[in-house]
Amino acid sequence: MMVEVVVARLGLDSTSGGYVVILRERNGHRVLPIWIGQPEAVSIAEQLNQIHRERPLTHDLCKALITGLGGTLRRVTITRVEKSTYFAELQIAGPAGVVEFDARPSDSIAIALRLSAPMYASASLLTEMEGEADEVPDVPPTPPEGDLTSEQLKAYLERLRPEDFGKFSP
Repeated sequence: MMVEVVVARLGLDSTSGGYVVILRERNGHRVLPIWIGQPEAVSIAEQLNQIHRERPLTHDLCKALITGLGGTLRRVTITRVEKSTYFAELQIAGPAGVVEFDARPSDSIAIALRLSAPMYASASLLTEMEGEADEVPDVPPTPPEGDLTSEQLKAYLERLRPEDFGKFSP
């Protein structure tokens, strides 16, 4: 069974030093933490905070390709995990019909955010959130005003430290 999820939090896992995106079921308390790379974390953070670069990043290019070829991103689905590696699919509808593409969850999330597409995860991947649901806010804190350098954005991401990242293991 698939459950609709939203980005609840993005931050740095102080135990592993890796970036983590936490997906939360829409209208629920279960979560799915996924460890991601710095470029994907930056891309997701920029989109969440509506920061636009002068030149398109890879995920912006994917958006342009999908829409430019007459397609729409119908949904992103995070399907499974094998040996600490998560798998996702992009479901794109275009002139030739619906096609599913294998993709990394981090890229899928960044593209879905750009195209306002729904995201789903297999219910078996979700974990009950310990504590109050309010501990995972709906959006990350607002970044500093103005255009950010890559160093400023990295520092901003490093300040995002959800207190329960240590409760999860990749």
